[in-house]
Amino acid sequence: MAAEARKVARVVLLDPEDRILLLHGFDPEDPSTRWWFTPGGGLEGDESREDAALRELAEETGITGADLGPLLWTRICSFPFDGRRWQQDEWYYLARTERTATDVSGFTELERRSVSGLRWWTSAELLATRETVYPTRLAGLLRTLLDEGPPRVPHVLAPEIA
Repeated sequence: MAAEARKVARVVLLDPEDRILLLHGFDPEDPSTRWWFTPGGGLEGDESREDAALRELAEETGITGADLGPLLWTRICSFPFDGRRWQQDEWYYLARTERTATDVSGFTELERRSVSGLRWWTSAELLATRETVYPTRLAGLLRTLLDEGPPRVPHVLAPEIA
C-alpha cells in the first residue's frame, strides 16, 4: 500500500506588476538537476493549508502580510529528492504582496542545501524560459490567471510523476 501523500500548501505570489516569485532549487544528491518552483511546503501539526501557505511563504521568502487569496489549483506529484521518494498532494493559493525584497534567513537546513536563490518572473519571461519549472504548465496557468482571474472552482492539474 502506498504511503499517504504529504499535504502541501504552495503560493502563487504576485507583486504589484503581476510578476510571480519562484525559488531556484536543486537536488543535494545531484546538484546538476535544477528547477524553479513556487514557495510552499508541508503542513505542520494540525495547521490548515492556508496557515501553512503563509508560514512557508514567510520562512522561504521573508515576506509576511501577503494577502492570501483563493485556492487556484491542486495536483498530486511524486519525485525523487534528497535520497528518497516524495509523494505530495499540493494545493496552490493565489497571494499578492506589495513587498518584493526577499529574505532567506528562515530557510530550513534542507532548504539551505537545496535552494540557490529566488527571482521575480514576468509572465512573458516564464513563457519564454527553457528552464524546468514546476508545475510544468505554470507559464500557461499564470497567463490564464492574469487574463481571466482565479477559477471559480480550483483546477485539478494532471499528476506529475518524475
